[in-house]
Amino acid sequence: MAPDLQSNRCRKIIDAAYAGKYGVAAMCCYNLEGIIATVRAAEAKRSPVLIQLFPWAIEYADGLLVHAAAEAAQKATVPVAVHMDHAQSPEIIKIAADMGGFDGIMVDMSHYEKEENMRLSKELVQYCNARGIITEVEPGRINGSEDGISDTINLDEVLTTPEQAEEFTALGIDFLAPAFGNVHGQYGPRGPELDFARLESITKAVGDRVRLVLHGAHEEHFKEELIRKVISLGIAKLNINGHMNVEYTRVQAKLAGKAPLTTVIEEATSAMQKAIEQLMDWMQSSGKA
Repeated sequence: MAPDLQSNRCRKIIDAAYAGKYGVAAMCCYNLEGIIATVRAAEAKRSPVLIQLFPWAIEYADGLLVHAAAEAAQKATVPVAVHMDHAQSPEIIKIAADMGGFDGIMVDMSHYEKEENMRLSKELVQYCNARGIITEVEPGRINGSEDGISDTINLDEVLTTPEQAEEFTALGIDFLAPAFGNVHGQYGPRGPELDFARLESITKAVGDRVRLVLHGAHEEHFKEELIRKVISLGIAKLNINGHMNVEYTRVQAKLAGKAPLTTVIEEATSAMQKAIEQLMDWMQSSGKA
């Protein structure tokens, strides 16, 4: 019998956000401190949240971080799910789907030409779905680079069209990450130049069938006003990296060699938690658990 994807935790969390017109933070975690901070923030704010890991989490720690994230999500007193971001090869996607612990996986074949992207995406979506895992894809191409993602800074940006969104939705995906001027990592000196009309047209085309995801929410620019703007246009899941992780490195730089290691770890975790709590307020997910 095929798994019931309607009961998938990741899908339920993001579906509720879309219906409630708020956003959910998908926190990119690289260590145990990030996982702990994410769950503590969610419980403090009574907010749903996603723990998000890159394929690096499997490659670096042989899956230990995945299992830690899964256990943290299971024990949480609020809705928490585990999602893999930017899985860029069929091999790592199948490893992640088979190892257990993930509620969702981003099947990111966007570095292939469109036809190959769609062929591989369809095959891998079915592979994940058969194991009860929902999927996310990226039509078009979001420029920039980030940990664990192929650097695309020299490629011409390909913005998502409503027609592309329709084609990828037909593959049976659950989440779609449109390219509408957003970039991974640093924005240029002019800051984000987002095509809100394009985002709105994509929402009108497929927003009743898939949930839309924001990639490229750089902490320098994505404050409360811009975050609420994209949510108002249909974004329900927001991938967050720097907002939290710059706090970790800031505290490490400040206290390393000057305080006991346990103090450094605890202070860094606390700083990350505070940053996440602020994001939950901005996204209006606080109190929605």
